[in-house]
Amino acid sequence: MRILYLVHQYPPEFIGGVEVYTQAIAQAFARRGWQVAVFCRSYARESIPATDQQDGIGLYRFVTGPSSPAQRFMATWNLAGSLDFWRRATAEFRPDLVHVQHLMGLPAGLLEHLRRVRIPYIVTLWDYWWICANANLLTNYAHSICSGPKAFLNCAHCAVARIGKRSAWLLSPLFIALLMDRSRRLGKLLRGATHLVAPSEFVRRWFNQRGLPDSLLNTIRPGIIMPSQFNPTHKLRADHLRVLYVGGLAANKGVHVLVEAVRQVNGPIRLYIAGSLSAHPHYVSQLRHIADDRVAFLGELGRREVWQAMANADVVAVPSLWHETFCFVAHEALTANTPVLASALGALPEAVQDGVNGFLLPSGKVEAWRSKLQELVDHPEILCSLKPKRVAPTLEEHVDQLELIYHHIFGQSDRQK
Repeated sequence: MRILYLVHQYPPEFIGGVEVYTQAIAQAFARRGWQVAVFCRSYARESIPATDQQDGIGLYRFVTGPSSPAQRFMATWNLAGSLDFWRRATAEFRPDLVHVQHLMGLPAGLLEHLRRVRIPYIVTLWDYWWICANANLLTNYAHSICSGPKAFLNCAHCAVARIGKRSAWLLSPLFIALLMDRSRRLGKLLRGATHLVAPSEFVRRWFNQRGLPDSLLNTIRPGIIMPSQFNPTHKLRADHLRVLYVGGLAANKGVHVLVEAVRQVNGPIRLYIAGSLSAHPHYVSQLRHIADDRVAFLGELGRREVWQAMANADVVAVPSLWHETFCFVAHEALTANTPVLASALGALPEAVQDGVNGFLLPSGKVEAWRSKLQELVDHPEILCSLKPKRVAPTLEEHVDQLELIYHHIFGQSDRQK
């Protein structure tokens, strides 16, 4: 059987949760004897091969060079040359199934082509991009959580706020028309999928409440990818509380809430922040401005380094301001036997049980985070009473579940021939 993974970006150019996951399952299916390829967009400035092989996996990269957020948004309608490249790639690889991980920055026409040539596809709902152009349900004008489009007036408000100019209000009718058409096209593509994979029950319910039928939605929690020969051992106590943040350094992640909370804690505490310092330099500058000398910026770590940092920490913090759809960091921390402090939002309560393997805290509330950190500094024995452990499947267990879906689709296709 031949599986083509369609993703918006791919390692080593981008190292995020979805990108690393896509690479991992592609490699896992290749090890099981499947014919596997990946199609992605590349923003590389330098010339790189459009067609390549990595670890026995065919790689089709549509290379465009750098792109602005506005250009990535408009790519939903058209990205010059991409559809021709996609047609050649699918004709050459001849997939039996396309598994869509993300379509951001790529045209809807790619999936519309699959429907025309009757190649089945499934979609993993990693975020809210299919309904929210921001992808994270956070408004650009108030940085608050949004429940979704309201006649697309709020969406137009977001577009104006992103542009940052009052004169952009004159374009509101155009924004509304574009966003309505976007919603229509992407909604049709979701309903045309054979299966929609939700990484958490929260995501399944959210999309179901917005009109997607139960018959399409399947909850399959992603697998945790632990480095080989990694065995978290009993932690050695330090003379201070070791708090670790791992992930993107962007406002929606709420890192500023954590930094501000740590600054107000009295007593021995250290916050270690691991994440790219160059992706959002203005935000990183703000973090450095409010941080005291108990905050260490580690930069971007390799995967094994991340796992070791988690194992060494007393607690891993996930102060997200948006509805996380799964959160690899929270699940990896628990797998490394480290308790988690997390915002009580989205799918995070499915991983973190308050008072059992960590603590759930109000999102964005500095005082609540300060109070809990102060409690852990004053009473470190609380951490000893927690029982963190793996609550997500392993990668191989997850691939077993996907394989069942793939075989089910192939069985349906065979009966229709």
